[in-house]
Amino acid sequence: MSALDPILLNRDALLGMNKYQLDEDNAHIELIDDPDSEEFVKLVLACPAALYRIDDEGRKSFDYAGCLECGTCRVICNETIIKKWEMPRGGMGVTYRYG
Repeated sequence: MSALDPILLNRDALLGMNKYQLDEDNAHIELIDDPDSEEFVKLVLACPAALYRIDDEGRKSFDYAGCLECGTCRVICNETIIKKWEMPRGGMGVTYRYG
């Protein structure tokens, strides 16, 4: 166990408390096809919900389902690989829960 493991476990536990109402028909974030790797790595490192991932074989994946709607990805990469970023429709998205 590394020194970061307790931090990540705590983050995952806290994120797991949130409630999400997904809008299956209208993703509020969309990326361009085949996003640039350097830009994508920025999102892997910056997204507090860890929605952007690169596997051991270099394949990129993204899932808007756990989005915290913080806008970090929009601020970092809006002009490069973000095709669409908008707030979810009313009643959709994240509801924060604390302890």
